[in-house]
Amino acid sequence: MVGRTEKRNAGAIIFRKSGKARAFTIIELLVVLAIISLLLCILLPALSASRAQGKKITCASNLRQLLLASIDYVHANQDSFFCAANDIYTTDLHRWYGVRGNKNEPFDWKKGPMKIYFGSGGVECPTYIKYVDIKPWEDGYDKGSGGYGYNMLYIGSTIWRDGYGDASCKQAAKATSIRQPAATVIFADTAMTMKGDLIEYSFAEPRFFAIDGEADELSGWNPAPSIHFRHRGWANVGWADGHCDWQKMGKYDGTNEDGTRPADDDLGWFEPMDNSMFDLE
Repeated sequence: MVGRTEKRNAGAIIFRKSGKARAFTIIELLVVLAIISLLLCILLPALSASRAQGKKITCASNLRQLLLASIDYVHANQDSFFCAANDIYTTDLHRWYGVRGNKNEPFDWKKGPMKIYFGSGGVECPTYIKYVDIKPWEDGYDKGSGGYGYNMLYIGSTIWRDGYGDASCKQAAKATSIRQPAATVIFADTAMTMKGDLIEYSFAEPRFFAIDGEADELSGWNPAPSIHFRHRGWANVGWADGHCDWQKMGKYDGTNEDGTRPADDDLGWFEPMDNSMFDLE
């Protein structure tokens, strides 16, 4: 028979029109779309979490490189760490990671103490952060730090002991003065909020300022938090013994002088909420 094929099955003949496929009904199409949507709802968060975890691991690798560079620097410089910002109270052109020609330029890694370890480029956290582009840059003065901060108060200066001033910024800690290397912060993920926007910030601030070697827990004048828990509530931290780990953000409900709440931008501290993980004790 023209236009038809036949199939024998247990003595019966079943006729089927050739060349025509049965179309989907609306209901069947909706069912398929619902299944696809359900699968996407299940898979997309997992894929997003996997990507975030990968960035977190890459970020930790960056911190590890910074730690190895700092340890090598210590060995080559009579046991001393590099200064965090040796001219911050004067010309303000030097940071631990780079140098700039004037206050309206970003810091250049090629000219800083890290240049022999990182060459022409430094390290940068792979987690995208929309830093506000403030001009002149001296208002957002740490451009180029890559999202990482150094323990200036205790490691990159002697401010904790000698007070704030030019002289205390020109001397850094010695590795042998750190009594508990595995519990002393050298680097961490950092940023700073400025009027509700994030700027790059190259110092990992402890919970309290220090006066005459002691944490100032009573005056009420405290640092603005700079540790940035950008990895879904976690921050990468590098310690003086060379290891890196992840620290979870502690509870902090304070406000900065401009009225902003740092916690809204994932800025704060990890436990214990004191200076014990930053000082040399």
